[in-house]
Amino acid sequence: MTHRGSRVLHIGSLSRVEGEGSLHLRLDDGEIIEARLDIYEPPRFFEAFLRGRGHTEPPDITSRVCGICPVAYQMSACAAIEDACGITVDPGVAQLRRLLYCGEWIESQTLHVYLLHAPDFLGYDSAIELARTQRAHVERGLRLKRAGNAVMELLGGRAIHPVNVRIGGFYRVPSTAELLPLAQQLRQAQDDAWETVRWVAGFDFPEAETDADFLALAEPGTYAIESGTPTVLRPDGTSYAFPVDDFPVRVREVQVPHSTALHSRLDGRRHLTGSLARFAISGRRLSHTARQAAREAGLGDPADGAVCRNPYRSILVRAVEVVYAVEEALRIIESYVPPPRPYTDVPPVAGTGHGATEAPRGLLYHRYVLDAEGTVTDAQLVPPTAQNQGAIEDDLVRAARSAVAQHDADDAVLTALCERVIRNHDPCISCSTHFLDLTVERRPKARESRHA
Repeated sequence: MTHRGSRVLHIGSLSRVEGEGSLHLRLDDGEIIEARLDIYEPPRFFEAFLRGRGHTEPPDITSRVCGICPVAYQMSACAAIEDACGITVDPGVAQLRRLLYCGEWIESQTLHVYLLHAPDFLGYDSAIELARTQRAHVERGLRLKRAGNAVMELLGGRAIHPVNVRIGGFYRVPSTAELLPLAQQLRQAQDDAWETVRWVAGFDFPEAETDADFLALAEPGTYAIESGTPTVLRPDGTSYAFPVDDFPVRVREVQVPHSTALHSRLDGRRHLTGSLARFAISGRRLSHTARQAAREAGLGDPADGAVCRNPYRSILVRAVEVVYAVEEALRIIESYVPPPRPYTDVPPVAGTGHGATEAPRGLLYHRYVLDAEGTVTDAQLVPPTAQNQGAIEDDLVRAARSAVAQHDADDAVLTALCERVIRNHDPCISCSTHFLDLTVERRPKARESRHA
């Protein structure tokens, strides 16, 4: 079907994506010449109202940025404030933080795999429709998510916006006995995590490849979650690392007219953070079991340098990361010895602190400037979705151009395709969209003159 003239298509909602935004496509003579992911959600000014707050407050305030990954905001805030104050927490407390973060990885990655992303591969408009014919799969996903929620409830006090996290540690730490029922639930979750990998590995994956630089944390001896050094892997295989306090210099944010989220460039180049980046940079540090899951999923062996650059296959990496997070949570519980104190005192110190952790959607950076009384005088939060926006737009151009070239896709086909491309990256648009207005602007092909 060939469209002549300008066409505007409004879609009531982009399903299975968190937040509000719109997509603008412009076609000229059948060619995609512009794709814009417009994030128009009103700015929430978290950075502004952190100023003037005490240095103990950012973990509680920033956790409200996102109900899906509040732990990521709490952990990045704690890391930055403790860096500014020169404090290192007790190793036992650090392990409990990693356990809490594993809980968030389990519940958030499972939410995306089963309820947000899988319907795209199976031809369903929603997880509710999926549940009508594949109930057992959806129930498995809900069991896995409950296991992750249970970790967050025990350590964080509740699953959404946890209240037990504080600067220096926790207000209260669990006893060994309290962790026993949790361990039993996680052992049952191991089977569900493996079945998730096998289920997802059977999906049909379109061919695609991103050429963005990958950015993720790397930590010697372990798969980075709650700490690490920012590391970059370029498409040509070269890599480099930089200190976390260089992040504002390396990752430059700029305002663009079509978005209330800042766009980012890493050393002047487009970059992508998240599961694909973590797997490429630190996959060899996955556990033996998780690497086996990666091989079974068709991702290759990360110990041999396997890298996945197909955004559609990111669902496979997320499933492998769930296997890892469940196993890692069990490892921490089985070696747990309650720390002597639930937290380390963090007296205020004038200075600047930087912190970065791996939210399920990618690297999340925080910076705070404190005065001598511990008052926050400046704050910067750089969420993963804002960093990924440029790479998502590039994916949209590639996918739409291919679709138009193959069969002059009509607006309905382009809409479905673009929604799918966006969901590959599991964007949390409120952090940096449920709503998509797709504007398709078509210019007519030039007609030959009758008098030529």
